[in-house]
Amino acid sequence: MEKIRLEGVLPRVFAGDTPRPSEVWRGDVTFRRGETVLVEAASGAGKSSMCAYIFGSRTDYEGRILFNGTDVSTLRPAEWQQVRRLNLAYLPQELSLFPELTAWENLQLKNGLTDAVTARRAEEWLTRLGIIDRRDYPAGKMSIGQQQRLAIVRALCMPFDFIILDEPVSHLDEANNRIAAEIIADEARRQGAGIISTSVGNHLLLDYQRILSL
Repeated sequence: MEKIRLEGVLPRVFAGDTPRPSEVWRGDVTFRRGETVLVEAASGAGKSSMCAYIFGSRTDYEGRILFNGTDVSTLRPAEWQQVRRLNLAYLPQELSLFPELTAWENLQLKNGLTDAVTARRAEEWLTRLGIIDRRDYPAGKMSIGQQQRLAIVRALCMPFDFIILDEPVSHLDEANNRIAAEIIADEARRQGAGIISTSVGNHLLLDYQRILSL
């Protein structure tokens, strides 16, 4: 996948509102593979909705979203399954870890779909992020900051053309933010992938080609 394009997209819940300045909603925005983009937003502006729309987990919007020119509304379930397995990595704000599974089991459940990441690399990421000692610990008993670091690693455990990160470092200090940014940037560079990250304040410390206001 080389391009993701949003044409006139707007959450239906906003349809009757007075238009407010936005570089995304009601606009024509293209995200390109290999590009790093930050989408800044105030709370309640719909950044999580935008991420879910692109990932296809929500469809309550007006307008069109296109992957390489194909309207995603025409994709069949099997085609969406393929896209989510090989093209789009996603870190939702709510993290969506399985709390009863260990950190390592959460990673293996994701990585088992494609075997894209070796155990050695995953352990290296956990070590760099300071949670290797939680490898065999239930995810639900980890702190929220530890869970966020685990979820970042899990999001990387697949091949992808784009990685969508919804407030990925909201619970991390600057040191862990920088480490997470380095890991994400290195993996995106290795795969030639694009990065779409959102923020309401504490943003992932990357070099962005574009910063859009939602």
